[in-house]
Amino acid sequence: DLKILDKFEYVFKKGERIGIIGKNGTGKSSFLNILTQQIPLDAGKIVAGETVKISYYTQKGIKIKEGQKVIEVIKEFGDYIPLAKGHKISASQLLERFLFSRKKQYEFVEKLSGGEQKRLYLCTVLIQNPNFLILDEPTNDLDIVTLNVLENFLLDFPGNLLVVSHDRYFMDKIVDSLFVFEGQGKITNFPGNYSDYRAYEDSQPKIEVVKEKVDKIQKTTAKVPKLSYHEKREFEQIEKDLVSLNNEKSTYEKKFVDGSVSPDQIQEVSQKLQNIINEIEAKEERWLEISMKLDV
Repeated sequence: DLKILDKFEYVFKKGERIGIIGKNGTGKSSFLNILTQQIPLDAGKIVAGETVKISYYTQKGIKIKEGQKVIEVIKEFGDYIPLAKGHKISASQLLERFLFSRKKQYEFVEKLSGGEQKRLYLCTVLIQNPNFLILDEPTNDLDIVTLNVLENFLLDFPGNLLVVSHDRYFMDKIVDSLFVFEGQGKITNFPGNYSDYRAYEDSQPKIEVVKEKVDKIQKTTAKVPKLSYHEKREFEQIEKDLVSLNNEKSTYEKKFVDGSVSPDQIQEVSQKLQNIINEIEAKEERWLEISMKLDV
C-alpha cells in the first residue's frame, strides 16, 4: 500500500499560498482527497476551523446536465465573489473574465467544446466563494489563455491557496512556499517558489562536483578552464535576449488581461506566447550550461 503521510503535521495560516510538487505516484492527489475528507485517514485527524470553506478543482471535471444554459450552471453554485480590497464580481462577470461572452453565456452546455467545459467547471469552483481554494493539476487541463486569466484571478484571491502543478512558471507566480512530496509519506516544507527549489536542488550535486574538481586541480596543478571568446559573447547575448523575451512575454500576458485580444486573435496570440515561453526555457538551459563553467 502507498504510504501518503508519515508523521505529517501542519497548521495552515491565513492567506498562505502553497504549491505541491513531487514525482508521480507520491500521493499528491491522494493528499488533497484526504484534506477534503474524500478519503478517510487510517490514523490521525484533520481539524478545520468553523469558518473554513473549501472549493476543490479536481481532475475529474464537471458532469454536464443537458438542457442548462452556461449562466444557469454557474448560478447554481453562487452569484458573486468578493475579491481583495473590497471588490467583487458577479457570476456573469466571472464568466466574461474566463472568455465566455454574454452571448456564449446563454448557450446550452452540451454545445460547449471540451476546453470550454473545463473552463466552465473552473468557474463553478471559483464562484463558490471559498476562503481555501484547492487546485489539482489545472495546468494539465486548461489552455494557455485560460491559465493566464487564472493566474491574474489568483493574484487577487484573498484566501488560502493549495495547488498541485508541474508548471514552474505558473507556480512561481502564485505560490510562496512548497510541500515537496518525496515518497513513502515524507513531505518537506520548502520556504520558496518552484524556481527557488529547483535552484536549491541543482546546487546540491553541483557543490560536490566543484569540490571534486578543486581537489583534482590542487593535486595536478592544472589550470581552471576558461570560457572561449565565443562562449563569452554568447553568454552576454543570452542575458540580453532573456530580458527582451520576458518583456515580450509580459506584453502578451497583459493583452489577455485587459481584453485587447479579440476572439478571432486568441489562437494566434496564444501560439505566439507559447513560442516565447519555449524560447525562454531553451535560452535558460543554455545560460545554465555556460554559467556552470564560470562556477568551476
